[in-house]
Amino acid sequence: MSEEAPNAEVWTIGRLIAWTTDFLRRQGSESPRLEAEILLAHALGWQRVKLYMNINEEVGASGRAEFRKLVRKRSEGAPVAYLVAHKEFYSLDFEVDESVLIPRPDTETLVMTFLELAKPLKRPLCVDVGCGSGCIPVACCKQHPTSRFVAIDLSEKAVSVARRNVEKHGLQERIDVRAGNLLEPLKPDETPDFIVSNPPYIPSSEIPKLDRDVRDFEPHSALDGGPDGLRIVRELVDRSAEKLAGGGYLLIEIGHDQGEIVKSLFEADPRWRSVILRKDLGGVPRVVVLQKTGEQVGLNRPGNVAASPVRTGSEPA
Repeated sequence: MSEEAPNAEVWTIGRLIAWTTDFLRRQGSESPRLEAEILLAHALGWQRVKLYMNINEEVGASGRAEFRKLVRKRSEGAPVAYLVAHKEFYSLDFEVDESVLIPRPDTETLVMTFLELAKPLKRPLCVDVGCGSGCIPVACCKQHPTSRFVAIDLSEKAVSVARRNVEKHGLQERIDVRAGNLLEPLKPDETPDFIVSNPPYIPSSEIPKLDRDVRDFEPHSALDGGPDGLRIVRELVDRSAEKLAGGGYLLIEIGHDQGEIVKSLFEADPRWRSVILRKDLGGVPRVVVLQKTGEQVGLNRPGNVAASPVRTGSEPA
């Protein structure tokens, strides 16, 4: 995409997309066309659909310069979401930067599981541990009209991003974002009905083997789960058993090969009534669901009925 000679073919929207798609494909991108379109739309300050409406329009020098800069950074491994500073999750748009993990479709299974269990409940108090961008509590609150969340993250920078996303979606009255470790920011009288989390669960030895765009750009604090990947999971389970309301639920996203290991760790624990694995749309165990012993969650609030048992298959909630 060098500067063209006076009589060369002009750089139209379509030509830029075609050239960049081929370039990114050769760089190993799995979605080169989509990435080219997202980067060009961002460089021009347009919605992606406008590219198709103006496919034969010439792009000026300043637009090409900005696009060239973005493509170069992408070729060096920078994730597209960080380059354009936003990412879609559960059909909602979220601000992201390098202080937070980029939201992924796998995590939507966590949201769907929550919505299935929380559907019959009014005003459940919920906690998201390691909230990052805030995508989980925002998506949950958008779909469950009375749920309330405390969103917690150890990173002050992540807390700032989450607060901006909460404000962007108009949920300041229902989502309280706090800085701190695990459940420590909860007040003594806050006994949640749900605790949800997408914790670090990648074994430390696997971090150097991750794709460059993950390994070199996303926060390791949100990835590294210790020697076996389950250090934070174990601690969160222990803390949640102390803090959850009787009959309350703990929902944790796990790695693709950790389901049976996690289930075996806790299914004999008397603090939990049940331990169930929930599969993602690809049929992979993605969320472990632990229900605390005691009375059914939320039944002390008028109008609530017992939540239906969570399904274990990949069907949507």
